[in-house]
Amino acid sequence: MNASLTERDKSHWDLAAETVTVRIRWFGLCVGYVLVNFFIGGDGGNRTILNAILTLGAVYAIIDTVWSLRGRVFLAQSPLFISLMEAVFIGLLCYFDHGVESPFRFYYFLSLLVCAIRHSPTMTYATFALHALSFTSLTFSPEFNRHEDITTLILTLILLGWGTWGSMALASLLKSASFRLAELNDKLQENQRLLEQRIQERTSELQESQAQLVQQEKQAAFGLLAAGIAHEVGNPLAAISSLVQMLKRRQNDAYTGERLEMVDDQLRRIQRTLRELVDFSRPATKERRLCDIHELLDAALNIAKYYKRKKGKRIVTHYASGLPKLRVVRDQLVQVFLNLILNAMDATDEGGTIELTTELKEGWIRVIVRDDGHGIAEAHRDAIFQPYFTTKKTGTGLGLFVCRKILDQSGEGRIELTDSAPHATTFTVFLTCDNVRVHPDVPPAVRSVATEEVSAT
Repeated sequence: MNASLTERDKSHWDLAAETVTVRIRWFGLCVGYVLVNFFIGGDGGNRTILNAILTLGAVYAIIDTVWSLRGRVFLAQSPLFISLMEAVFIGLLCYFDHGVESPFRFYYFLSLLVCAIRHSPTMTYATFALHALSFTSLTFSPEFNRHEDITTLILTLILLGWGTWGSMALASLLKSASFRLAELNDKLQENQRLLEQRIQERTSELQESQAQLVQQEKQAAFGLLAAGIAHEVGNPLAAISSLVQMLKRRQNDAYTGERLEMVDDQLRRIQRTLRELVDFSRPATKERRLCDIHELLDAALNIAKYYKRKKGKRIVTHYASGLPKLRVVRDQLVQVFLNLILNAMDATDEGGTIELTTELKEGWIRVIVRDDGHGIAEAHRDAIFQPYFTTKKTGTGLGLFVCRKILDQSGEGRIELTDSAPHATTFTVFLTCDNVRVHPDVPPAVRSVATEEVSAT
């Protein structure tokens, strides 16, 4: 059993055994003082010597107690020396009392019990040998060499041997039970940790599933609303557009013709807006197809321009030329870019700037969305991709979570918060581009700048 114990379990057992040892020593000292001063006869000289011997034992017990309170074992590396001191200590008590008939001889049993609890069987047998030698020397000393003492010696040695065996059996049982309990406790704690981890994982999965469901329901509701608006507004627009076309065919003066042309342009603008809403709200497809990254960004910008927070803000695009097309799920990637653009608009004050940059670097097409808004606090950066976490008063906490989930599940890339200062935030979307690895000689990115400003009015 001992060979299979861990160092930690052995250390815990040693400290527990040391606590028991200290208590047994103090018990023996207290009983010794009572015996010497109230019950044992003899002249005053022997009583003084016995008290002195017990006092030496008390000094040792004090040192042992102090070490025990510090979580250490006194003379832990010298157990045989401790057994030798105890044999001499008990032998001196018996010598200055009544020899082999002294009640202090029973201290040998306490010493063997303590040794069996603390140390190995080999050390316990060695302690038994030292105690037997101590008691035998006492028996054959000139002062106590009587026939009756030989009988007491033999009987005491037999009892000491039996006590040694019994103490080791009891100590082995206690150690086995203690280490078994420690093992079971470790398994219980490990199972508890696994259970807590699984609960946390299941809770996270449930939150993510719930967040995805909420997002899908929001998109479905928006789709129904957009389809309803397109249907209700589209029919009157078609009628008005027909009337305008009929009026334009007539012979009109220059002023009337100019005004009809303006009405026709505005009608086309409204119809184009309705088509964009319907396109965005249609059921998403999972089909992968070759897409131009800039066309996807422009599609997201066309939707974002109807967002009221865009008012008074600049959107600047830095598109790299010569980027290869990507085989992606178009609608999902548009949703990722739209969420990032809307978040940037929310974080930017009126007059602020949002920059969209594309580049080809290290085999990845990178889409960088940067705003000069209020930034993200350092305490929130580890939680921004968690579902339902938001710092906005009216936010749902689903935008960045959905972005990460789409990219992770589709295997098309990843999203990272690459920079966040008090007055700027940068998110980067890394998109896989297998054909870059096949054709590494794609020309270096040449940036073209297109700037769109929206007035505050």
